[in-house]
Amino acid sequence: MSEPITDEHVVKALRPFVRAARPVLEAMRTPGRLEELAGMRVPGSAAWAAMGPAERADWWINRVGRLTALVTAIPGLGGALADRLPVQDAVGAAAQGLLLCAIAGEHGVDDVGDRVRLIAWVLFERRIDPALARGEGIADPPGDSEEAQTAKLTGEDFGEAGKGDRKITLKACAGALWRMGRALRGIGDELEKRPRGRFYHRAVGMLPVVGMAGDYLAERSALKRVAQRADGFLRDIHTRPDA
Repeated sequence: MSEPITDEHVVKALRPFVRAARPVLEAMRTPGRLEELAGMRVPGSAAWAAMGPAERADWWINRVGRLTALVTAIPGLGGALADRLPVQDAVGAAAQGLLLCAIAGEHGVDDVGDRVRLIAWVLFERRIDPALARGEGIADPPGDSEEAQTAKLTGEDFGEAGKGDRKITLKACAGALWRMGRALRGIGDELEKRPRGRFYHRAVGMLPVVGMAGDYLAERSALKRVAQRADGFLRDIHTRPDA
Protein backbone atom coordinates (compact mmCIF):
# COMPACT_ATOMS: atom_id res chain seq x y z
CA MET A 1 0.00 0.00 0.00
CA SER A 2 1.36 3.45 -0.93
CA GLU A 3 2.01 6.08 1.70
CA PRO A 4 -1.02 8.34 2.38
CA ILE A 5 -0.77 11.81 0.84
CA THR A 6 -0.70 14.42 3.60
CA ASP A 7 -1.45 18.13 3.50
CA GLU A 8 2.30 18.74 3.68
CA HIS A 9 2.82 16.67 0.52
CA VAL A 10 0.19 18.77 -1.25
CA VAL A 11 1.74 22.05 -0.10
CA LYS A 12 5.22 20.97 -1.18
CA ALA A 13 3.88 20.28 -4.67
CA LEU A 14 1.74 23.40 -4.93
CA ARG A 15 4.06 26.16 -3.68
CA PRO A 16 6.54 25.86 -6.60
CA PHE A 17 3.56 25.42 -8.94
CA VAL A 18 1.94 28.67 -7.80
CA ARG A 19 5.20 30.58 -8.07
CA ALA A 20 5.87 29.19 -11.55
CA ALA A 21 2.36 30.18 -12.67
CA ARG A 22 3.11 33.90 -12.23
CA PRO A 23 5.36 34.46 -15.28
CA VAL A 24 3.21 32.17 -17.43
CA LEU A 25 0.08 34.17 -16.61
CA GLU A 26 1.95 37.44 -17.09
CA ALA A 27 2.84 36.38 -20.63
CA MET A 28 -0.75 35.34 -21.26
CA ARG A 29 -2.12 38.72 -20.19
CA THR A 30 0.45 40.85 -22.03
CA PRO A 31 -0.66 42.02 -25.52
CA GLY A 32 1.33 40.34 -28.26
CA ARG A 33 3.48 38.09 -26.05
CA LEU A 34 1.65 34.95 -27.11
CA GLU A 35 1.68 34.72 -30.89
CA GLU A 36 -1.27 32.34 -31.13
CA LEU A 37 -3.61 34.40 -28.92
CA ALA A 38 -3.66 37.78 -30.63
CA GLY A 39 -6.73 39.99 -30.94
CA MET A 40 -8.33 39.34 -27.55
CA ARG A 41 -9.26 41.97 -24.98
CA VAL A 42 -6.54 42.13 -22.36
CA PRO A 43 -6.16 43.39 -18.78
CA GLY A 44 -5.39 47.10 -18.61
CA SER A 45 -7.54 48.07 -21.60
CA ALA A 46 -10.65 50.23 -21.42
CA ALA A 47 -12.78 47.22 -22.32
CA TRP A 48 -11.21 45.27 -19.44
CA ALA A 49 -11.93 48.05 -16.94
CA ALA A 50 -15.60 47.90 -17.87
CA MET A 51 -15.82 44.15 -17.23
CA GLY A 52 -17.15 42.73 -13.95
CA PRO A 53 -15.59 39.84 -11.98
CA ALA A 54 -17.69 37.21 -13.75
CA GLU A 55 -16.75 38.56 -17.19
CA ARG A 56 -13.09 38.61 -16.25
CA ALA A 57 -13.32 35.02 -15.04
CA ASP A 58 -14.89 34.08 -18.39
CA TRP A 59 -12.02 35.86 -20.17
CA TRP A 60 -9.49 33.77 -18.29
CA ILE A 61 -11.46 30.57 -18.95
CA ASN A 62 -11.28 31.36 -22.66
CA ARG A 63 -7.62 32.39 -22.48
CA VAL A 64 -6.46 29.42 -20.45
CA GLY A 65 -8.88 27.14 -22.26
CA ARG A 66 -7.66 28.06 -25.72
CA LEU A 67 -4.08 27.57 -24.65
CA THR A 68 -4.28 24.55 -22.39
CA ALA A 69 -7.33 22.48 -23.29
CA LEU A 70 -5.83 21.54 -26.64
CA VAL A 71 -2.59 20.54 -24.94
CA THR A 72 -4.51 18.57 -22.34
CA ALA A 73 -6.43 16.76 -25.06
CA ILE A 74 -3.35 15.49 -26.90
CA PRO A 75 -3.06 12.26 -24.82
CA GLY A 76 -6.64 11.52 -25.87
CA LEU A 77 -5.48 10.76 -29.40
CA GLY A 78 -5.00 7.23 -28.16
CA GLY A 79 -8.54 7.00 -26.83
CA ALA A 80 -9.25 4.77 -23.84
CA LEU A 81 -5.68 3.46 -23.60
CA ALA A 82 -4.21 6.92 -23.12
CA ASP A 83 -6.87 7.81 -20.56
CA ARG A 84 -5.58 5.01 -18.34
CA LEU A 85 -2.27 6.83 -18.06
CA PRO A 86 -1.72 9.59 -15.47
CA VAL A 87 -0.72 12.14 -18.11
CA GLN A 88 -4.20 13.53 -18.71
CA ASP A 89 -4.98 14.08 -15.03
CA ALA A 90 -1.62 15.73 -14.42
CA VAL A 91 -1.82 18.19 -17.30
CA GLY A 92 -5.54 18.79 -16.72
CA ALA A 93 -4.89 19.61 -13.07
CA ALA A 94 -2.07 21.95 -14.10
CA ALA A 95 -4.43 23.80 -16.46
CA GLN A 96 -7.03 24.12 -13.71
CA GLY A 97 -4.43 25.31 -11.21
CA LEU A 98 -3.23 27.92 -13.70
CA LEU A 99 -6.79 29.18 -14.13
CA LEU A 100 -7.27 29.40 -10.35
CA CYS A 101 -4.11 31.49 -9.98
CA ALA A 102 -5.42 33.84 -12.68
CA ILE A 103 -8.84 34.20 -11.05
CA ALA A 104 -7.24 34.72 -7.64
CA GLY A 105 -5.25 37.60 -9.08
CA GLU A 106 -8.43 39.25 -10.38
CA HIS A 107 -9.80 39.09 -6.82
CA GLY A 108 -6.68 40.70 -5.36
CA VAL A 109 -5.42 37.43 -3.86
CA ASP A 110 -1.70 37.48 -4.65
CA ASP A 111 -0.22 35.62 -1.66
CA VAL A 112 1.35 32.27 -2.55
CA GLY A 113 -0.10 30.59 0.55
CA ASP A 114 -3.63 31.78 -0.22
CA ARG A 115 -3.37 30.51 -3.77
CA VAL A 116 -2.07 27.17 -2.50
CA ARG A 117 -5.11 26.89 -0.23
CA LEU A 118 -7.43 27.84 -3.09
CA ILE A 119 -6.06 25.16 -5.42
CA ALA A 120 -6.03 22.52 -2.67
CA TRP A 121 -9.67 23.23 -1.84
CA VAL A 122 -11.07 23.49 -5.37
CA LEU A 123 -9.13 20.64 -6.95
CA PHE A 124 -8.46 18.25 -4.08
CA GLU A 125 -11.17 19.11 -1.52
CA ARG A 126 -8.55 19.81 1.14
CA ARG A 127 -8.73 22.70 3.60
CA ILE A 128 -5.08 23.50 4.23
CA ASP A 129 -3.92 25.27 7.39
CA PRO A 130 -2.81 28.84 6.47
CA ALA A 131 0.54 28.51 8.27
CA LEU A 132 1.31 25.27 6.45
CA ALA A 133 0.31 26.83 3.13
CA ARG A 134 2.82 29.62 3.80
CA GLY A 135 5.50 26.96 4.06
CA GLU A 136 6.02 27.27 7.81
CA GLY A 137 7.68 24.20 9.28
CA ILE A 138 8.37 22.64 5.89
CA ALA A 139 12.02 21.87 5.13
CA ASP A 140 13.28 21.92 1.56
CA PRO A 141 14.49 18.54 0.30
CA PRO A 142 18.31 18.37 0.07
CA GLY A 143 19.65 20.07 -3.06
CA ASP A 144 16.20 21.01 -4.35
CA SER A 145 14.95 24.23 -2.77
CA GLU A 146 11.55 25.73 -3.53
CA GLU A 147 13.36 28.36 -5.60
CA ALA A 148 15.14 25.67 -7.63
CA GLN A 149 11.93 23.72 -8.17
CA THR A 150 10.18 26.88 -9.41
CA ALA A 151 13.00 27.59 -11.86
CA LYS A 152 12.73 24.07 -13.26
CA LEU A 153 9.01 24.51 -13.88
CA THR A 154 9.24 27.90 -15.58
CA GLY A 155 12.19 27.02 -17.81
CA GLU A 156 14.15 29.52 -19.89
CA ASP A 157 11.17 30.97 -21.75
CA PHE A 158 9.50 32.23 -18.58
CA GLY A 159 12.56 32.64 -16.36
CA GLU A 160 14.95 35.58 -16.15
CA ALA A 161 16.24 34.90 -19.67
CA GLY A 162 12.73 35.11 -21.08
CA LYS A 163 11.77 38.48 -19.65
CA GLY A 164 11.03 41.42 -21.93
CA ASP A 165 9.08 41.67 -25.16
CA ARG A 166 10.23 38.41 -26.72
CA LYS A 167 7.37 36.46 -28.27
CA ILE A 168 6.21 33.35 -26.43
CA THR A 169 5.03 30.47 -28.59
CA LEU A 170 2.31 27.95 -27.90
CA LYS A 171 5.05 25.32 -27.82
CA ALA A 172 6.81 27.16 -24.98
CA CYS A 173 3.56 27.40 -23.00
CA ALA A 174 2.83 23.75 -23.64
CA GLY A 175 6.28 22.91 -22.31
CA ALA A 176 5.68 24.90 -19.13
CA LEU A 177 2.27 23.31 -18.65
CA TRP A 178 3.75 19.86 -19.21
CA ARG A 179 6.46 20.46 -16.59
CA MET A 180 3.93 21.83 -14.11
CA GLY A 181 1.70 18.82 -14.71
CA ARG A 182 4.56 16.40 -14.15
CA ALA A 183 5.34 18.12 -10.85
CA LEU A 184 1.77 17.47 -9.69
CA ARG A 185 2.07 13.77 -10.45
CA GLY A 186 3.96 13.56 -7.16
CA ILE A 187 0.63 13.77 -5.33
CA GLY A 188 -0.79 10.91 -7.37
CA ASP A 189 -4.34 9.95 -6.45
CA GLU A 190 -5.23 13.52 -5.46
CA LEU A 191 -5.39 14.40 -9.15
CA GLU A 192 -8.38 12.10 -9.59
CA LYS A 193 -10.43 14.40 -7.33
CA ARG A 194 -10.24 17.39 -9.67
CA PRO A 195 -13.45 18.69 -11.29
CA ARG A 196 -14.37 16.89 -14.49
CA GLY A 197 -16.18 17.85 -17.65
CA ARG A 198 -19.60 16.59 -18.67
CA PHE A 199 -19.94 12.82 -18.82
CA TYR A 200 -20.89 12.70 -22.51
CA HIS A 201 -17.78 14.67 -23.47
CA ARG A 202 -15.68 12.24 -21.46
CA ALA A 203 -17.43 9.32 -23.13
CA VAL A 204 -16.45 10.66 -26.56
CA GLY A 205 -12.93 11.10 -25.21
CA MET A 206 -12.68 7.33 -24.73
CA LEU A 207 -13.00 6.75 -28.49
CA PRO A 208 -10.05 6.51 -30.88
CA VAL A 209 -9.41 9.47 -33.23
CA VAL A 210 -12.42 11.56 -32.12
CA GLY A 211 -11.25 11.25 -28.52
CA MET A 212 -9.26 14.47 -28.86
CA ALA A 213 -12.41 16.51 -29.52
CA GLY A 214 -14.19 14.91 -26.57
CA ASP A 215 -11.27 15.56 -24.25
CA TYR A 216 -11.05 19.18 -25.42
CA LEU A 217 -14.73 19.82 -24.66
CA ALA A 218 -14.51 17.97 -21.34
CA GLU A 219 -11.55 20.05 -20.17
CA ARG A 220 -13.24 23.30 -21.19
CA SER A 221 -16.34 22.29 -19.25
CA ALA A 222 -14.19 21.37 -16.24
CA LEU A 223 -12.50 24.79 -16.29
CA LYS A 224 -15.91 26.43 -15.92
CA ARG A 225 -16.71 24.22 -12.92
CA VAL A 226 -13.37 25.13 -11.36
CA ALA A 227 -14.13 28.85 -11.71
CA GLN A 228 -17.58 28.43 -10.16
CA ARG A 229 -16.22 26.51 -7.18
CA ALA A 230 -13.52 29.12 -6.59
CA ASP A 231 -16.04 31.92 -5.97
CA GLY A 232 -17.09 30.79 -2.49
CA PHE A 233 -13.54 30.22 -1.30
CA LEU A 234 -12.37 33.61 -2.53
CA ARG A 235 -15.25 35.32 -0.72
CA ASP A 236 -14.17 33.54 2.49
CA ILE A 237 -10.58 34.74 2.09
CA HIS A 238 -11.74 38.34 1.93
CA THR A 239 -14.00 38.01 4.97
CA ARG A 240 -12.01 35.51 7.08
CA PRO A 241 -8.23 35.47 6.54
CA ASP A 242 -7.93 32.13 8.36
CA ALA A 243 -10.77 30.48 6.42
